[in-house]
Amino acid sequence: MKTKKVAIVGASGYSGEVLVQLLLNHPHAELVAVTSRSNAGQTLAQVFPKFASHPKSKTLRFVEPNAELLAKQADVVFLALPHGVAAEYAVPLVNAGCVVIDLSADFRLKSADIYKEFYAHDHPAPELLKKSVYGLPEIYREEIKKSLLIASPGCYPTSILLPVIPLLKAGLIKSAGIIADSLSGVSGAGRKAEIDYLFCECNESVRPYGVPKHRHLSEIEEQLSFAAGTKVTIQFTPHLIPVNRGILTTLYLTPEKHFCSGTGVSAVSSKSEMISMEELAEKISACYAKAYGHEPFVRLLEGKALPDTKNVVGTNVCEIAWRLDPRTGRLIVMSAEDNIVKGASGQAVQSMNLICGWPETAGLV
Repeated sequence: MKTKKVAIVGASGYSGEVLVQLLLNHPHAELVAVTSRSNAGQTLAQVFPKFASHPKSKTLRFVEPNAELLAKQADVVFLALPHGVAAEYAVPLVNAGCVVIDLSADFRLKSADIYKEFYAHDHPAPELLKKSVYGLPEIYREEIKKSLLIASPGCYPTSILLPVIPLLKAGLIKSAGIIADSLSGVSGAGRKAEIDYLFCECNESVRPYGVPKHRHLSEIEEQLSFAAGTKVTIQFTPHLIPVNRGILTTLYLTPEKHFCSGTGVSAVSSKSEMISMEELAEKISACYAKAYGHEPFVRLLEGKALPDTKNVVGTNVCEIAWRLDPRTGRLIVMSAEDNIVKGASGQAVQSMNLICGWPETAGLV
């Protein structure tokens, strides 16, 4: 297979570091450039000693980001930059014909107005919003293959959208009243020196944040609205937990039809609104099997197994399990993923594999 030259803009953060790791060992990609203003001039080995045994670690040096130069060096450019900054590089790179895979939020939304509402500034390149493809491979695989601009999803959205979208599309759950509780490791905040993320502030502590309007709500609700065919508003509460990596999400969903399990069910207006617990369980199982039964990076758990971050950290896998609660009439769906692999860098590489016509699992297993 033909090798592609790739570059990373903003390679010194957590997502950038994982991109470096994945691309150094990718069978079809050649990492030719890494940028970081703060580390310009230093080698990969100096900034990331963990890669010192790799042949390129002592010759590949961090440089100042320069879109014009990167466009000449690389076929694919990953942007591991903050929102608002990524677009500055995406515009000239896309215009130069490069494949751009953006890990920021700059191109995840189709509405510049919603972007401004959640990110508190005008969108820096609204003309590109229609050209971008939301980089969730399990949902938009064919669209990703044909795009030059991929908006890689956020970590929380990935953990919510993968479990919910198939159920909405199949009409198995109501689009109203969705509740999502998520717990994330500290790396989700990025590599930065802020008091809230110091060891003594995070260790032995669990706390919610971003309540009631976390920025990721914008893309979560937009994507769920596309799946449901109607506007969807959800309740989402993220929490910070004292681990380095991993996200665990629990979703509380209302089935489209009331179900019973032999102990009765709350009063409904007609029998047409009722379904047995066994039949609903079969429909949910069939829905997930159809959506993800052959997906390499979604693991559907069976029996008594439940998602566990220790089983997905360091991988590009999202685990999903579910339970029906006959007492409340709710469907409980749980997911686990590594927030900087499947929730960021790994998923971005997955999109690159699709665009370049390589096996989707290349460099990820």
